[in-house]
Amino acid sequence: MLRGDRRLFFVAADHPARGSLSVGQDKTAMADRYGLLERLAVALSHPGVDGVLGTPDIIDDLAVLGLLNDKIVVGSMNRGGLQGSCFEMDDRGTAYEVPTMVERGIDFAKALVRIDLDDPATVRTLAAIAGAVTAAAAARMPIMLEPFISRRQRGRVVNDLTPDAVIRSISIASALGSDSAFTWLKIPVVKEMDRVMASTTLPALLLGGDSDGDPDERFAAWEAALALPGVRGLTVGRTLLFPPDGDVWGAVDVAARMVHPASAAGSGAASAADSPAADTPAEHVGEHTLKERA
Repeated sequence: MLRGDRRLFFVAADHPARGSLSVGQDKTAMADRYGLLERLAVALSHPGVDGVLGTPDIIDDLAVLGLLNDKIVVGSMNRGGLQGSCFEMDDRGTAYEVPTMVERGIDFAKALVRIDLDDPATVRTLAAIAGAVTAAAAARMPIMLEPFISRRQRGRVVNDLTPDAVIRSISIASALGSDSAFTWLKIPVVKEMDRVMASTTLPALLLGGDSDGDPDERFAAWEAALALPGVRGLTVGRTLLFPPDGDVWGAVDVAARMVHPASAAGSGAASAADSPAADTPAEHVGEHTLKERA
C-alpha cells in the first residue's frame, strides 16, 4: 500500500452516513449525491491523491464510475452515532465489517472513537471498536482510529481540541484491541502538535476538520504538522471538497503538494491546466457523464 515517499493522502466522504450534511453555514451542502460524486471525481483525478475514505454506498458509486483504479480504498465502519441523536455516543458499526472488506478487496478500515466520560454508551462503542481492531489485525488489514474526547454542550456533541484532551484520546484509542500492529491514528491538527505526536508511536494521518476559518492558516498548520515524526499524511474531506472559492482541484492540489512534495516538484503532480475542472466549475464537472452512467 505504501509506495515512493511512503506517505498517504486520502479524501474523506463518509460524513453523510452519520446524517452530517453541512459544510460551514450550508446545512445541506453534502445532500446532493451527484454533486458530491462530481467533486470526488475531480479530487480522485489528481495523481497526488492516494485514495478515498467512504461508506459502502459512496465506494460502490465510485467503483461503478471507474474512479478507483489504482487508488487505496478506506472503508468507514461505525456510522451508528447519528448527528444530533440521543444515542449519538453509541457509535456501533453500521457500515463496513472486516470480513466483508477482506472479501471485497478494501485496503484499509476506519473507525471513529468518540469518548464522552459522562455517557455510558461510550463503553459500548469502545468495546465494539476493540473488536474491530482485533479482527482487522487478524486479517492483516490496517485500521485507522479517529479518537476524540467529546461532551454534550447545549444538546450538541462537541469535541475537545485542547492538546491535553487530544493526547488523552490518543492514549485510550491506542490500547483498543488485542493487537496494535495494524493500528493507525487519524488525529486533528491542534496547538502543541509536537507534544501531541510525542504521545504515540503509532503512524498518524492528519484530519482536515471543519471548513470554517482562513484556508491559508489551515494549510500552514497542516504543513507544519506534516513535518513531525510519526505523521504520515492527510485524510481530509469537506475542507477540500467544498472550498470557499469552489475550486476543488486547486484545494486538493495544495494539499497533495504538501503530502508528496517530491512528486509535486517533479512530474508526479499534474498542473491545474490538466484538471477536468480547469475550465468548468466543480459543481458541473462531468454532470452528464455521471447521470448517464448512473
